[in-house]
Amino acid sequence: MSKIVNCIKNFFKELVIYIKEEKYFILSLVLILIIFLYPVDYYIITGGGARNISKRVNVEEGYDSKGSFNMTFVSEIEGTLGYYLLSYVIPGWERDKKSNYMYVEEEDSSAVQFRSDLGLKESNSNAIYWAYKLAGKKIEEVNRKIYVTAVDKDSVLKAKDQILSIDGKKPNTIKECQDLLSTYKKNDTVSVEVKRGKSKKVIDVTLKELDGRPILGVLLESYATYKTEPEVEFKFKSYESGPSAGLVTTLEIYNQLTKKDLTKSLKIAGTGTIEEDGSIGEIGGVEFKIKGAVKNKMDIFLVPAGDNYKEAKKVAKSENLKIKIISVKNIEDALEKIKNI
Repeated sequence: MSKIVNCIKNFFKELVIYIKEEKYFILSLVLILIIFLYPVDYYIITGGGARNISKRVNVEEGYDSKGSFNMTFVSEIEGTLGYYLLSYVIPGWERDKKSNYMYVEEEDSSAVQFRSDLGLKESNSNAIYWAYKLAGKKIEEVNRKIYVTAVDKDSVLKAKDQILSIDGKKPNTIKECQDLLSTYKKNDTVSVEVKRGKSKKVIDVTLKELDGRPILGVLLESYATYKTEPEVEFKFKSYESGPSAGLVTTLEIYNQLTKKDLTKSLKIAGTGTIEEDGSIGEIGGVEFKIKGAVKNKMDIFLVPAGDNYKEAKKVAKSENLKIKIISVKNIEDALEKIKNI
């Protein structure tokens, strides 16, 4: 590995010298453009950070906090040959294969991005539900959408299809989809109505089988839209996606809904999904996120119990990071532990 690093360092040194020769300027410029525009099948992880979630969540006439809840994130850039080479030289930069984000080889980047964007919507939906429920505030489900997020290569359904009905029956949840399919058997054909883009289609799907259960052979995800009193608004940026801010989003909504300030003037960072049943799901990039929390002078780092917690403790010990780490299993567990700080 050291030989590779030295070669890359020498390459860029020679490139700088090459550029200084005026007669080679245009050629050098073209070479640089090629290097930094030529795509590779990697994302380059450049570090982690923390951001006050109150800038993204606003409850109508919500209570203010003296401290803050902060979402942690991983900074990454689209891989090109230049950035790929630099990742062997710049400390802290790492490479992550794009295939790690894909469920099947045939997927393109748009399907991955759609899944990530949908993950944020589902996360915010679950955050609203649990925050309002635990705060004892009014909440009513308006509707729920079910989407196909990944398919096998031979599937007649496509990623991004919205499921409208199965044999004329409209499922409201993924469980209702499963209950509908349970009345059939493998190789039966069902008519699935979907919304694909702006048009609606009815597609005949031959059922497959998994663990003795008939299935469509696709991955489904859903999220609900709620009517709440007071209203809540999200202001996430277009480049922010994925479900990993679910835990702190739920805590921030709850904190704005309730008079007692949960933060106790502390800067609390965290990561973890909020699932439909209130459990806190594990995520990737814990190493970068805890380092980002420390870099931004957070007092506490909330992390899902299990492997994520073990990884956070390991990184904190090896890097001598000074931050209190708290593991949480579900949203009620998280609230209880924060109240007892």
